[in-house]
Amino acid sequence: MRQFIADKASRLLEILQAVRWVGPFVVRLVFGYFWLETGIAKVQNLDGFTQRFVGWHIPYPAFNAGLSAWTELIGGLFILLGLFTRLICIPMIINMAVAVVLVVSANLTSLDDYVEADEIVYSLIFFWLLIAGPGKVSVDTFIARWLGIRTQV
Repeated sequence: MRQFIADKASRLLEILQAVRWVGPFVVRLVFGYFWLETGIAKVQNLDGFTQRFVGWHIPYPAFNAGLSAWTELIGGLFILLGLFTRLICIPMIINMAVAVVLVVSANLTSLDDYVEADEIVYSLIFFWLLIAGPGKVSVDTFIARWLGIRTQV
């Protein structure tokens, strides 16, 4: 019986190993679409978004609101496509760090509050993409293979 369970578990792990590319692909698609959508909404209502920056006392609110909105739009598109994934995660992490420091932290009083803040979770996903890369199904991987660069995915 023990051998039967071990054989079935081994087979299941082999199947999961063969489709391990699906996880990063789905996360990147959903996460990228989320940021593309929020970026589009902010760009389309840049005046309203700028007013929020004014209310948060962020310096140069018009410039910074535009920068943040376009970072989200372009970053979301690039993550969705898996294009310049690692590179685009850097400004996205910076965008989240600014949000945490200048906006969100005013409402956070405990470690639990920080851990549960959306911006912290988003930052962790960006960090994971920065370290792990876009995965097997991405424009980055296609370009790397076309250029003859070996990738480990």
